[in-house]
Amino acid sequence: MMKRVLLIMLCGTFLSCTVQQLKFAKREASALSGSQFSKSIADTSLTLETREQIIFEEIKNGNVPDFFRKLATIDVTQTINGKLYHLSYQVAPDYLLIGNDEDFFYTPTTPMLAQKIANLSKAMLPTKKMVDDIYANSLIKLAPQPIPPSKLMTTVPVFIAHNNIVIKQLDSLKKRHLRSELTAGNKKDIIISNKIYGQPTPRVVIYGWHKLDGKAIQPVYNKHTNTWADYSHGVRLVLNDAILNGKKVRLADILKDPVLHVLLSDEGVIANATYPIAN
Repeated sequence: MMKRVLLIMLCGTFLSCTVQQLKFAKREASALSGSQFSKSIADTSLTLETREQIIFEEIKNGNVPDFFRKLATIDVTQTINGKLYHLSYQVAPDYLLIGNDEDFFYTPTTPMLAQKIANLSKAMLPTKKMVDDIYANSLIKLAPQPIPPSKLMTTVPVFIAHNNIVIKQLDSLKKRHLRSELTAGNKKDIIISNKIYGQPTPRVVIYGWHKLDGKAIQPVYNKHTNTWADYSHGVRLVLNDAILNGKKVRLADILKDPVLHVLLSDEGVIANATYPIAN
């Protein structure tokens, strides 16, 4: 029995490693660097909708660093109703970035844009439990660096200020970061949750920003509408295709399962693992 379990686990891990890269377009040599891009969207006359369309076009055109494309594997092993399950899924090594390996920009978005980018890359956003598991597995853990809340926290200049703080934190870890080592603690996550729905206006649900002691600064929170995006928000992409006991599955299907959802969710079944996207 033990040999069979080990075989399943090894098989799952092996198969999960067959998808190594986020499937973005090839980055053009003429694409903007992170600092160039952040300056280009800092124009205060840009509407949120225009800014997010510009961000989406950059991502669609492949303007992301090479190291951001390489995925990290999260393994979850749990016994459910007397049966051992081993799930392997793959996540981006850091939060959404625009630019190149030497000059990149952490790019906060609304959940609507985060979902569009996830759809583009055949990915989903994480649940609260997944955020905890990703943090536990991260090799680079950064101490959160909050900026005092203000009316400016949703503006690009504050995005840039926080980006520069995180970049400075990474200075001594640059070689490891460029090797795509899983990184966390630098942003809150936009998460998948049942709390997105059930109110007159869909919500953005955020969670995380773990301190070095492993405790999250931000509990699950859904008081902002889905047009909210502030400097602290990060977009973590999680490939929807995964391996469960050696077989290919979709994470969205596991979240719907009345038994297996506990592998990914600690808030029960999540039947709709997406954010609504405005037309």
